Amino acid sequence: MTDRTVYDAVVIGGGPCGATAADDLSRAGWSVALLDKAGRIKPCGGAIPPRLLRDFSIPDDLVVAKVRTARIIAPSARVVDMPIDGGFVGMVDREVFDEALRARAERAGAVRYTGTYERISRRGDGTATVHFRPAGDGEAERTIDARVVVGADGARSRVARDEVPGGGNVKCVFAYHEIVSFDDQPGSGFDGERCDVYYEGGLSPDFYAWIFPHGSTASVGTGSMQKGFGLRTATAALRSRAGLAGARTIRREGAPIPLKPLKRWDNGRDVVLAGDAAGTVAPASGEGIYYAMLGGRLAAEAAARFLETGNAAELGGARRSFMRLHGRVFLILGIMQSFWYKNDRRRERFVKMCGDPDVQRLTWQAYMNKELVKADPLAHVRIFFKDLAHLLGLARVT
Repeated sequence: MTDRTVYDAVVIGGGPCGATAADDLSRAGWSVALLDKAGRIKPCGGAIPPRLLRDFSIPDDLVVAKVRTARIIAPSARVVDMPIDGGFVGMVDREVFDEALRARAERAGAVRYTGTYERISRRGDGTATVHFRPAGDGEAERTIDARVVVGADGARSRVARDEVPGGGNVKCVFAYHEIVSFDDQPGSGFDGERCDVYYEGGLSPDFYAWIFPHGSTASVGTGSMQKGFGLRTATAALRSRAGLAGARTIRREGAPIPLKPLKRWDNGRDVVLAGDAAGTVAPASGEGIYYAMLGGRLAAEAAARFLETGNAAELGGARRSFMRLHGRVFLILGIMQSFWYKNDRRRERFVKMCGDPDVQRLTWQAYMNKELVKADPLAHVRIFFKDLAHLLGLARVT
């Protein structure tokens, strides 16, 4: 017999979700293993709301830019600026941001492993054994034993596919972006405190294209659920239009982004999902970092309750808590995306709506605080009737 280490929890995936789960569990006194692939950078625009900075104690030096305005561009090239009154959208570089979160979890006590998840088996004593392949050719398979597993391994989660009924089968937008330097493109007119969002069928038939500032660099990209749509071609067209065709390309990345939470996040035994693996990216906007970190926190809380009680039903609390907080927002955004992004005629009307002061104010308040705004019922009434006019085609689009 040889001694073996049995962790309280193993977290699979070291993005913002998994790193948060590992950090929270470690700080609560549980023994934690954090398994992550080597060298993986998540394709992401990098937007985070101020609430994330507060809730997760993010140091200001991880914010590479603060966006003060969103510029919305319609198919007709109509431009609507949406200034953020009294607030901002923070921008982070995922390569730096994710590693900082993993390092924080390690300082809290999590033990880091680098490798690719393979499968989970079970021992007779009730522990789960996570099999993984370490980075490097020819490395033999290794294992980690734990009492509970948090699956935070992304949109095409193998943990979800293997362990959770209906897991690994979620509707996705396929996103692609290029990180470019605009220091050598002084004539581009790009504003480091503004994000540009393009609603145009040629750049995305069912989502949107974007240019997001990252300090001295920018994320330029697009997304679509339509198979066969040329994401690279559309991105090249966007760069050309924005005067960034000649900007130096630092890296190119692509990945699926889930846009609907799974109906179940646990296996009723010893696994709970979180973040992209659970499908928690906001429809319409594609925003995922805040929801991933919240999902990681809720999964950690559910895992801790399971560890304390031995009751596997506690793992279901992660989804219940998330949907209670944000299920309504996800439903509304999903409806909005399916209707307003359907064709250029509707996109044109949608952009016109973005110019409305009530829409702007409530949108930014909801974004920055991550909750629906209830303090101004008259504004909601005004927006309802304006929306109705657009839906019925009664509002003029000039």
